[in-house]
Amino acid sequence: MPTLAGAIRAALLTADPRAKAMATRDVARRWRLGQLAWRFDVTMPDEPARPAQPELLPPNRMPKRGKGGSERGRIALWHSLAHIEFVAIDLALDMAGRFGEAMGEEFVSDFLSVAADEAMHFALLARKLESLGSHYGALPAHGGLWQAADETRDDVRARLAIVPMVLEARGLDVTPATLERVRARGDEHGARILERILDDEIRHVAIGTKHFVALSDAAGDSPQQCWQGLVSRHFRGAVKPPFNDSARLAAGLSRDFYAAIAS
Repeated sequence: MPTLAGAIRAALLTADPRAKAMATRDVARRWRLGQLAWRFDVTMPDEPARPAQPELLPPNRMPKRGKGGSERGRIALWHSLAHIEFVAIDLALDMAGRFGEAMGEEFVSDFLSVAADEAMHFALLARKLESLGSHYGALPAHGGLWQAADETRDDVRARLAIVPMVLEARGLDVTPATLERVRARGDEHGARILERILDDEIRHVAIGTKHFVALSDAAGDSPQQCWQGLVSRHFRGAVKPPFNDSARLAAGLSRDFYAAIAS
């Protein structure tokens, strides 16, 4: 029987975006059906495979999107969202493959379900780009999104603190305004995609928060204080308002975590 770690590693090392999305959903399905052996016989790669395009740039070299109502601005928006979801596939796969042996089967099941969601999100956004006459890879993309994984590769609590509880939680804050702008321009199809992503991301943040709190409780630590310390050490950006407090609370991420360090 193929091993769980081998299947996850193979998906991480799949460069083609569509093939990666399909491989990810296949790993999650085979794990759910009991078709992968619980063995961690290979290590996860330091970095996942990437396609030749898009060109990855540092944030200060990223071109301006332009006005959101223009065709160029719309394509840039959907391309940016597609890239975020593409990297999110690898972040969830790496979480399951890197930390799963120590964390157990529930942890693996949770993060493979997250990875499958991110693969589905990417597929929806890639098709949206194609409906606009473009494709994923047509524009440059943010090159720093894997940095959080690299900096937390040896600490599962740090990874949980930064990826689901900072980066994905930020998506809860900014997506509603983007959704309303898209809907105001008459793009109901795009708005429905964003509604689906927002609903799923609440669950993703909840999964990360659940495991973070359980680890902190087991260690006798305050989850809130532990999270604040890890964010100050490992996150180079700022945790800044406005916050979607209701969505965050629905995910178990109360203001007790982030209000004290918001800038």
